[in-house]
Amino acid sequence: MTARSGEPFDAGRAASVVLAHLAGPVPPTGPTADEGEPVTGEWTLTRGAGFLLFPVWESDPLTGVYGRAWNEAEATAEAHLTALTAELDRHWGPHRTVPLHLPLLRGRTAQPLPEPFRTLSAKDCHGDLTVWGPLPGAAPRWAAVSLNQSDGDAPMIITALISARPITEPAALDRRR
Repeated sequence: MTARSGEPFDAGRAASVVLAHLAGPVPPTGPTADEGEPVTGEWTLTRGAGFLLFPVWESDPLTGVYGRAWNEAEATAEAHLTALTAELDRHWGPHRTVPLHLPLLRGRTAQPLPEPFRTLSAKDCHGDLTVWGPLPGAAPRWAAVSLNQSDGDAPMIITALISARPITEPAALDRRR
């Protein structure tokens, strides 16, 4: 669960959350650490060396939701991501996609994932990244959003990633191992 649980989706509000984090500091070094809502402990942000990861929307849990109702919930979540992407395209221009299939495969081998992919995988954020950047500003920044779900009953979550480094697909697996 995230601190966004129960909030209705609003593309303008979600874009504002992304823009606010983009304007703030990104730690250049240090360990990866989660932050949570003080009272409930629900996830609000993860900080790591060169990145921030945070939720911007969370659906209702999908416990006991199947068939048509599950398909409708998934379509709604995908429409929310599309609306947020369009809003951010208006701010920054066209986006590009960074698929996460390679980082997921790489994470299952002995080869370590680089950050922020290690944290995305640890947080079950396996959706392809919709990426913009480098973005205008004093410090180079890249931004990405994705739709994620950790398992079939869990809520769908739209997350945002702010990075001080380019967000690109990690190098191919070394198949010699």
